[in-house]
Amino acid sequence: MSLSQVTFTYEKFSPESLPQEWSALVSAAKDAAEHAYSPYSRFSVGAAVLTDGGHVEIGSNQENAAYPSGLCAERVAVFHANAKHSAEAVTKLVIVAKSGGVFTDSPITPCGSCRQVLCETEQRFGAKMQILMYGSRECYLVESASCLLPLSFGSESLGGK
Repeated sequence: MSLSQVTFTYEKFSPESLPQEWSALVSAAKDAAEHAYSPYSRFSVGAAVLTDGGHVEIGSNQENAAYPSGLCAERVAVFHANAKHSAEAVTKLVIVAKSGGVFTDSPITPCGSCRQVLCETEQRFGAKMQILMYGSRECYLVESASCLLPLSFGSESLGGK
């Protein structure tokens, strides 16, 4: 038996020092969080994506009394972008969250289901998706969704390409 290790690098920023290219997406994600339907968790999440065609699409978490029937903001945004711009890769994603009416101090990270969808979206288009996880005190930036889900399950696992 041999041991292997998976590591990844991420950048940390204060919200005030975020690269300018992220400002509009952060604003769009914050706006999306205002439209979340989260009566059960009271945890509102907003997401905004940028496609390689320059389109910005948003999503917010949508809860349901039958909990598994809800959907996370990240998947709403990515699926919305894929439905409207099916030939365009998603190149950037911003995730924000509000709890108790204020944005969280620390960034939140995508759940496992979202990580799977984000990885397959990268694979589908052959393009990396940078992900910015926003917190009011600090932000994290990863260069690819695959950083968040190493050894992911993909079409190759099913004998596909």
